[in-house]
Amino acid sequence: MSKKNVSIDGQKQNKIYLLDVTNRDGVQTSRLGLAKLQKTMLNLYFNEMGIFQSEFGFPTTHHEENYLNANVELAEMGVLSPIILSGWCRAIKEDIDYCLQQTTVRHLNISISTSVQMTKGKFGDRMVRSPKDDPSKPNLIDKMVEALKRAKDGGIQTIGVNAEDASRTDMEFLIEFAQAAKENGADRIRYCDTLGYEDPFTTYERIHQLASEIQIPIEMHFHNDLGMAVACSVAGAKGAIDAGVDAYINVTINGMGERAGNADLVGVILALKYSSGFEKTKYILDEGVKLSCAWKVSRYASYAFRVPIPINQIGVGANAFAHESGIHADGALKNSRNYELYDFEELGRGEPEIIETGRQITVGEYSGIKGFRNISDKLEIEFKDEKEAHKVLELVRYANVHTQQPLTVDELKFIAKYPDMTRKIMTMAPLVIINRRFL
Repeated sequence: MSKKNVSIDGQKQNKIYLLDVTNRDGVQTSRLGLAKLQKTMLNLYFNEMGIFQSEFGFPTTHHEENYLNANVELAEMGVLSPIILSGWCRAIKEDIDYCLQQTTVRHLNISISTSVQMTKGKFGDRMVRSPKDDPSKPNLIDKMVEALKRAKDGGIQTIGVNAEDASRTDMEFLIEFAQAAKENGADRIRYCDTLGYEDPFTTYERIHQLASEIQIPIEMHFHNDLGMAVACSVAGAKGAIDAGVDAYINVTINGMGERAGNADLVGVILALKYSSGFEKTKYILDEGVKLSCAWKVSRYASYAFRVPIPINQIGVGANAFAHESGIHADGALKNSRNYELYDFEELGRGEPEIIETGRQITVGEYSGIKGFRNISDKLEIEFKDEKEAHKVLELVRYANVHTQQPLTVDELKFIAKYPDMTRKIMTMAPLVIINRRFL
């Protein structure tokens, strides 16, 4: 969904928006994952942080259905608003039909491979890329268009079309693919650097050419296999803006994602705000973004994923504002700008951490009502009666089993405030039979 922003002189002002994919791509990190409650908490944090959109899961993955539908309900209640919640599925009509039948997700990105490498590697001789290649064989453009039309006809409100492995796809075909998507109702094209193959210079040129010729908003989706995900993301956004369209950068918190990860959320924001090549009157980051939430969200993600924040992580690492050598320490104390590009307070850092060293009452899967009431009273969580307190305690016990970690303060408050939503989020139905097929 591209916002139409008008500048003072009446001209359309294109902007850069952030689309977080932690709950879709980040959770595909090998050996790691998140519980559905933790994914919900991240959606709440991203909403607080002013992130434009969260790609919050897979509508065709059965154990995601209740979580997805519950989060859409939270959006309808105004709890998850104004953030847009979008799903990901393959660009095939069967996936679209299942999404429409089983979930209330109404924003989608549909994905299909576009490079010769992947087309041949996945489909062999069964499918060609374009009708021009061999009119007698099925082709991926027609397959994408069929899925796109099915989604539009089914009531999907916004659709991004993903060109998987776009960075290894020849421009002639990529333009043909994007043009077909636009003509059939796509809202955006997602340019996927699926292998982290591209460099910032090539990225700018290719994105600028694609956006100039098709005139459709472009999403940048970069992996970090060569350590350039953030650089390529901002270079691509610059190319899109220079071509006269809105830019959407896919990010994940703490750079989580498959293999070496995706473009880091905080790193992208800081690059857009402080790198030398981004003229503030031309390359405008969505004003809703609140960098001050970065510290809290990053720490929660680290806790939920069980992955420590690297000491030298951009903005949120323990050494991001640490100075030891004499020249640096002296210079930073005299004027922070001598050795710091931005202030730690901007990221929500600076508050002292208080560690309890005396008696501690914790809550978990075996907690009783006395201990739970001790904690809820300290958090100023109120219950209308004892029956409600017991009901929430039971959910807290299940939540502890669900996450396999001690619950955070915000998780406890969410459970107490939205017990019915919590129950739905944590409920994962077994396989069902639809149309005589096991799913």
